[in-house]
Amino acid sequence: MGLLGTAAQRIVFIFLMSSMLSLLGCAQHNNTATLYERIGGQSAINTIVENLLYRIAEDEDVVGYFANTNIDLFAESFATQLCDISDGPCRYDGPPMDRAHQTMGITDAHFNRVVEYLDDAMRREGVPLSARNDLLGRLAPLYEDVMRLR
Repeated sequence: MGLLGTAAQRIVFIFLMSSMLSLLGCAQHNNTATLYERIGGQSAINTIVENLLYRIAEDEDVVGYFANTNIDLFAESFATQLCDISDGPCRYDGPPMDRAHQTMGITDAHFNRVVEYLDDAMRREGVPLSARNDLLGRLAPLYEDVMRLR
């Protein structure tokens, strides 16, 4: 018996080593991919925003906050903002969040519900949990501006 033992043990060892190297390659790929790429790019972002808007439209408690909103402009602007914040090729040049939400009077409950809808939309699009968490983490600092007391 050599260092690796029987032929079966050598096969198991080779399998484990190749699996570990494969996983290492995947981990390295994830480290080099931008969040934008991990989300799925512009097509996925557009689908996520569309799905989010359908969820909002079906929620009688939340849809009222969008009553005076140009939905097409909002969809385009939010998609651009998600693209920008995820290191995509877009640059958001819309209004700052405090100004955009200054007269809306959004409650924490409604804010949290929209965040849940966004997460659900990303899940439905097949965005991995780590990418969803990363995007939500990048959006989290905007909470203070969105919810600033008026």
